[in-house]
Amino acid sequence: MTTTPDVAAGWVDPRERIEVTVLLANGRLAPRSFADRAEAEAWARPEDGDTVVEINETCACDR
Repeated sequence: MTTTPDVAAGWVDPRERIEVTVLLANGRLAPRSFADRAEAEAWARPEDGDTVVEINETCACDR
């Protein structure tokens, strides 16, 4: 007999999967990952036009 896995136990709503990244001045996303917003802010160069942004991980298709 096959058992059905408990989907609710490991499921995370994809709308809640937020990633912090840096939108570079040239319009592309930073080519790296950040552990949190503070790390992204420390890496970004706002004087050059970089912006820290929060995006839905599911929609990050261009990575």
